[in-house]
This record gives sequence, structure tokens and C-alpha cells, in this order.
Amino acid sequence: MIGTIQEKMALYDKLTVLSDAAKYDVACTSSGVERNGDGTGMGNCRRAGICHSFSADGRCISLLKILFTNECIYDCKYCINRSSNDVLRTSFTPDEVCTLTMEFYRRNYIEGLFLSSGILKSPDYTMELIYATLYRLRHVCNFQGYIHVKAIPGADQRLIERTGYLADRMSVNIELPTAESLRLLAPHKSRKNILTPMRQVQKLSEQNRQEITVYRNTPRFVPAGQSTQMIIGATPETDYQILHVAESLYKKFDLKRVFYSAFVPVNTDKALPSLRDQKPPLLREHRLYQADWLLRFYQFEAAELLDEEHPNFNPFLDPKCCWALNHLELFPVEVNRADYHTLLRVPGIGCKSAGRIVKARRIGSLTFDDLKKIGVVLKRALYFITCGEKMMYPIRMDEDYIMRNLLNTKERLPDSVRDLNFRQMSLFDDMNLNGGELA
Repeated sequence: MIGTIQEKMALYDKLTVLSDAAKYDVACTSSGVERNGDGTGMGNCRRAGICHSFSADGRCISLLKILFTNECIYDCKYCINRSSNDVLRTSFTPDEVCTLTMEFYRRNYIEGLFLSSGILKSPDYTMELIYATLYRLRHVCNFQGYIHVKAIPGADQRLIERTGYLADRMSVNIELPTAESLRLLAPHKSRKNILTPMRQVQKLSEQNRQEITVYRNTPRFVPAGQSTQMIIGATPETDYQILHVAESLYKKFDLKRVFYSAFVPVNTDKALPSLRDQKPPLLREHRLYQADWLLRFYQFEAAELLDEEHPNFNPFLDPKCCWALNHLELFPVEVNRADYHTLLRVPGIGCKSAGRIVKARRIGSLTFDDLKKIGVVLKRALYFITCGEKMMYPIRMDEDYIMRNLLNTKERLPDSVRDLNFRQMSLFDDMNLNGGELA
């Protein structure tokens, strides 16, 4: 049953509905808070879909995260906005999205916009509305802030191209890891329709980069690149399969990020797993993000981390520690001689600390005290390194012995994973993340 489309809703009521409907898209971390001003300062804060994203230099950016519409012609079994659900339906107009964006920006609540959408009438019709919104934001409102927008699979390529020249980042959700799972849970969608705009964005980005080197005033096409999202736990794929899909997307489509979304049961359907007595697989999602970081920044390959005999990550240890325990023949590593790429393979040594080691040892030999000051996490690294051919403590190079000791260090997980409670973030949550670097 399709819910009633409320065309005459007040703008704030629309914002409440369409910001809440956008929270399941994890391309940005959803958050929201309601707080009235006390009269002694400027401004107040209302619950209205503010989310946090992070720039390349590590800055936290606040975005207005909304759906253009929660009406949808598709009936994906896992989606709260599927056509068969009886939910309150509404849509923004391009002018309303512009008004919200500019008013939030003037109040310094946001630095940009994250705009996704259900499929209203047809992919072309929806993409045309999104294009009209971005065009008005850029050329009528003169908005120069960050815009992340969804490319609609099946839409006319000319519309996607025009929209790409107005957006900073575009994303096309791959939805599920395999074509078989897509046919099972989203029969109205196809892998071909999803990959086609990905390929288009990749090719146009390459052409645009070449044009910019020749003509400096050339408009930039999706300068922040493209990303995608896949749902984890709704279908039976292993971590091995999921990681290979992600690696393939990075290599073939030049993606900036693959986002993993732990399956949250919002619908009842015989094709979906029954999670009545279970919770969303947040720890599994966390391990996949750690492995994804190893693929993108630590020069690992998916085949090194998992195989058909060991298709899933150990929930008790991070993927890098697991890899090291399975390759003890390569350790210990002498930090005063090992090259940068070898140092990256050592648990407890991240990209920044590996670079600092290489620079610091030009002056003299490093000690364990020096490594601690550099930022090496010695509680993990001490089992895999030597300084001046000596280990920090007498250690038996035995897999069981090292594993027991690593488990005793009690890895510091994000709150949402450690507590295993699925909840929407507060605007002021402290996620206890170590600067984004996986050591």
C-alpha cells in the first residue's frame, strides 16, 4: 500500500520526514539534535538531518542530509521507502531545497548539502528535478559550498553529466554485493543499470582532468570523485566476497570510498533474515571498514586478508593483526632498516608513524621510547618489531601466545560497535576514533 503523498505539508514538516528517511544512507554519518537557545547567545539547533562528513585533510564537515522525495516506484524488500510500505509520503520542490540549504548555511549550521532521493515517477523525471535543484543552488542562489548528490541509475546520461558539473561528489549505490542478491531483494534494479552511471562518471572525470590541464577555466566535473554503498548482512555473502567486490570497484571505477551499511531490519519479508532476537552486524561492518582502509592506504590486496578457507574476519582481532599472526615468518621487523612498505605491514604502525620512522632514523637509531613518541602503538607493535636487533621484552614467536596477549589489550572500538546498540548519532557524540588512522 502506498502512503498518502502530502503535497501541502509545511516546509519544516517535510524536512522532518525527508531527513529521517535519509538516515539509512551511510555515505555520510547521520546525526541530529534538538536544542533551544537560552537567550544569552546566538542561534539554536533543531533536529533536522545534520550529518557529519570528513574532508581529505581530516576536517569534520556538517551537511544537510535529506531525500528529495521518499516516494519510490521500486519495491526493494529492505527499504523503508519501498512502494508497498504504508508510510507518509512527501517531496520537496527545487525551490524548497534551495531555501533550506541557504537558510541553514546562513545560520552556520551546515557547510554543504547531501541530496539523495527515492524514484519519483521515473529515473529521468527524478534526475531532472535533482539537476534543476543544483542548477538553482549554484546559479541563482550562488551557493559555492559542498554538494554530494546521488546519480539515479537508469536516468539519461546527459542529465547525469549536467548534474556532475554542478556537484562536488556523486554516488551510485551498488546496494548489495552480488547480482544474485540484487535480483532477490531488489528485482526492479539491475547491476548493469547501476554500473553504467559509475562508468560514465569515471570516464567523464578522466576527460575533465585532461581538459583542465589544457584549459584552466574548464568547469570541473565531480572534483571530489564518486562513492558507493552496499548493505551488509541482508544476504549470505562472506567477507571474502564483499572485500573482493570492493577491491574490484576501486580498481575498475576509480571510486573514492565504498561504504558498508550493517543491515537494519525495517521491513518484514520472508526473503530477509530474521533479526528479531539479533542486532545489526555493526562489528562486522567495523571489520570491513578496517580492511577497506588496508586496501586503500596500506597496499594490501583482498586475497592477502581472506581466502575461501577463511572467508570471514575474526571478530576479536582487527584484520591487520590477523594477517600478521598468519605470517609470523616475516617478523620481527627491524624498524631501523625496514622500508616504508614493510613498516606499513606491522600492527601498531600506521601511515603517519611509518613516515615519521623513515624520516627520524636518518638522524640516528631509534629506540622503543622514540617509537612511542612518534605515535607507534607499542601494545600491538612490540610483538612484531625489534630496535637494534632487540625486542622490547622477551617474547615467544608463537601464534597462540601472541593472540592471547593481543586480546588482552582490549581494542578500542567506536561506541556504537562496542555497545552493540544501533542508534542514530547525536550531533555532539564523541566516537573515540583515533584520527581515522588504522594502526
